[in-house]
Amino acid sequence: MRAAKRASFLAVWILAIAFHSGCAQNDAKDESRPMTGPIAGPAGRLQVDDGGEGGVPVVFAHSFAGSGKHWSAQLEHLRSTRRAIALDLRGHGESEAPPTGAYAVDSLAADIAAVVEGLGLDRFVLVGHSMGGSAAVAYAGAHPDRVAGLVLVGTPGKTPLEQSTQILASLQADYDSVAGKYWNSLLTGARPDVEAQVRSEMQSVPRAASLAMIGALFAFDPLPSLRAYPGPKLLVDTAHDESPGGLHHLAPEVPRQVIAGTSHWPQMDKPEEFNRILDEVLATVK
Repeated sequence: MRAAKRASFLAVWILAIAFHSGCAQNDAKDESRPMTGPIAGPAGRLQVDDGGEGGVPVVFAHSFAGSGKHWSAQLEHLRSTRRAIALDLRGHGESEAPPTGAYAVDSLAADIAAVVEGLGLDRFVLVGHSMGGSAAVAYAGAHPDRVAGLVLVGTPGKTPLEQSTQILASLQADYDSVAGKYWNSLLTGARPDVEAQVRSEMQSVPRAASLAMIGALFAFDPLPSLRAYPGPKLLVDTAHDESPGGLHHLAPEVPRQVIAGTSHWPQMDKPEEFNRILDEVLATVK
């Protein structure tokens, strides 16, 4: 009898260890159980940085060639009072690249969907930067009831077809030169440590994947998804978002705040100002 009880206890203990090590994380539905590690995505493993408790959770999606580390200052700021999660989108950071090279914006939105489902998040605030903002828009438009608030940071509008075709042709003809000028422009105003981090990260994305992502962003029109999401939303921009095709020009009805004197990465260059804006948004979300 004692042997049977020991065997039963041992079986339960092994199952508990397996669960907390992540073997059962994709079935988890308890929002009080943060985790950090990989989650099964639609095109491979997705790395997740999850921590904190309380309040409506906040999910962060990074920019092209970035990672969840771009939100380190925001995660540290929020986790004393609420749960905050940053994911690495497919082909970025520690997440696997899709074997078929699928980087359409809807595919990136599917990565967000896999993470929030895997973590059991029923309702959350979604914050996306640049390419991650496009993915966030696509997700919010498809799942408006799940998104308690939408914050889009430096998120592109719709580039005219003629212009996007010219840019892609230039990249294919002389990728290093054209891409280098683009990065130099976006990094104007960056803190030295931010510039060093971004330049290091940009080297990690292969040329073929970069072209696929850029082409996918050009093909995506954010307006239908943005208008399909009726909840609270905010644009957070910098001087780098003043082009005629900027999202704030296409959707002037969406509230907007501008952080001056930064690169394309305001959450990294001026985290205190960005966090203040984020706190204002979160104070209105119930």
